[in-house]
Amino acid sequence: MTARSAARVPGALAAPAVVFLAVFAAYPLVYVIGLALTDSTLARPLQRWTGFDNFRTALESQSFTGSLWRSALFAVLAAAVQLVLGTALALLLRARAARPGLLGTLLLLPLVTPPVMVGVAWKLLLAPVGGALNGVLHALGLPGVNPLGSGTGAFTTLIVIDSWQWTPFVMLLVYAALLGVPDELREAAALDGADRSRTLRSIVLPYIEPTLLSVLLLKLVIGFKVFDIVYVVTAGGPGFSTTTSTYDIQRTALQEFDVGGAAAATVLFSLLIGLVTSLVAIRRKRYEEVAV
Repeated sequence: MTARSAARVPGALAAPAVVFLAVFAAYPLVYVIGLALTDSTLARPLQRWTGFDNFRTALESQSFTGSLWRSALFAVLAAAVQLVLGTALALLLRARAARPGLLGTLLLLPLVTPPVMVGVAWKLLLAPVGGALNGVLHALGLPGVNPLGSGTGAFTTLIVIDSWQWTPFVMLLVYAALLGVPDELREAAALDGADRSRTLRSIVLPYIEPTLLSVLLLKLVIGFKVFDIVYVVTAGGPGFSTTTSTYDIQRTALQEFDVGGAAAATVLFSLLIGLVTSLVAIRRKRYEEVAV
């Protein structure tokens, strides 16, 4: 085999991956941009070139611009809460035993529950009439509550529901990272007189910081994409208080049949996700450069 033919081998091996990316990534992206720049409906896509009119309309829409703010707030708050809770649970499991055991399995149950079923269960639990929560409160002689009746309460409830489902996912990833912390580092810290709290702050958390940043990045993306529980639990209400960008885009495309406007909103929403997640990615890259 000559040097030239040997150089062609990696390219030939990469060809299937390149074709896969072109078909399943590049083509949908180009098509969405094409929809965003044209007058498109469900029945008749790519009808007439409109330029940036769809983008201008989306940015002038209070419904969509408000949904961008709510999506960013939801993603950041949910990711922060779940990172803290998941890390705390992972530390407790690591301190308890080398394996999660039955307790770890039970904690993972919310993760394997379909999101729609999660939404239905919580909606039945929080129903103001006949709900399990108010049933318990009435049995205790306490007044009933309706957390979904106000905008702030409904938004907070969605964060609680999302955290209930995804905190086990964070716990699992952080627990795996904790298993990789060398025992020699803990022993050296103990010999230097460091207690558990100091060891955690100075040894363990800095060691797993790249994993924590990666988990945060992943959870931000998942948080931005939340749709199921919004659709099932609040349907974007009360008013527009829980209307996230994914829900607003779905409504624009499938209820108003404005596919071009929905595509433009999708592009703008993707830019927002890229902006927010890039901040975490830059922090992680700086950490790796310092570590090297």
